[in-house]
Amino acid sequence: MEILDAKALRIFMAVVRYTSIRSAADHLSIAPSIVSRQVADIEKNVGLPLFHRSSRGVSLTDAGVLVLEHGKRVLEDGGLLEEQLEQLKGVQQSRVRICCGEGFLADLIEHGLKAFADVYPSVSYDLHLGGTDGVMQAVIDGDADIGIAYNPVIEPKVRSLAISRQPLCAILHPSSPLVGQQTLPLIQCMSLPCALLGKGHGVTDLVGRVAANNGHAMAPLVVTTSVDALRRFVVAGLGVTYLPRFAVATELARGTVEAIELSDPLLNEACAHLMVKARRRLPNSVTRLASHLATAMSAFKSN
Repeated sequence: MEILDAKALRIFMAVVRYTSIRSAADHLSIAPSIVSRQVADIEKNVGLPLFHRSSRGVSLTDAGVLVLEHGKRVLEDGGLLEEQLEQLKGVQQSRVRICCGEGFLADLIEHGLKAFADVYPSVSYDLHLGGTDGVMQAVIDGDADIGIAYNPVIEPKVRSLAISRQPLCAILHPSSPLVGQQTLPLIQCMSLPCALLGKGHGVTDLVGRVAANNGHAMAPLVVTTSVDALRRFVVAGLGVTYLPRFAVATELARGTVEAIELSDPLLNEACAHLMVKARRRLPNSVTRLASHLATAMSAFKSN
């Protein structure tokens, strides 16, 4: 079998991501016939069908899964080679893709990227936000070089370079009658109106599990995609939210909120993770940045 070239693999991987020939063609700004012909050529080269086709789009066959994993490795190695060659030429420009939960954002920029940018001014960044599930998937799919997430599930396709215990806290207005206690069980907070992130976020999934274990269901007053909205909810005196302490560092310094650790074991042992794709050879820029973030960010300094 001839080696599949990078162009063919990119087209194939676009079809996988967008689940149809037409959608992939639109994304790549080429004719659907070109995409269809390229997929057919790859299938001829491989000797097996790569997709199950239906009126709802396409899904991968077992052979397609193998070609997808091969494609990810080829493109990653290509990026690594490109950076190494550019370094030999004396060109230091490189770009690192980061995907993180919004609660890490201020910490990442103020304590992580600021100092790193001073030392490596030619490195640039693509920064995207996502919930825990989204961050992990971005790392697995190769869409992010570095992922930073709160309490992700164990996943063999992901490698955690830094893990730090960051207990989940009840974030309360200073006037709350619960303020003053050293720790709280989640059940003691559930009489208060609360605001939560949507499903797929590590915090929400954790809180929901603990509540269910105690025979209760979470019934948030506000569900949002914004951590900033959670902070504002508490500052306004509307009720409680649940976040690790580092996510409200600014508000704590201003005295506009109080953070009390939750005593439930699942919540008290929650951790922040800095992740990369397992078994991937990392470019120097990614290795250097990941190492710096692991020591510079407050989220990776154990409480």
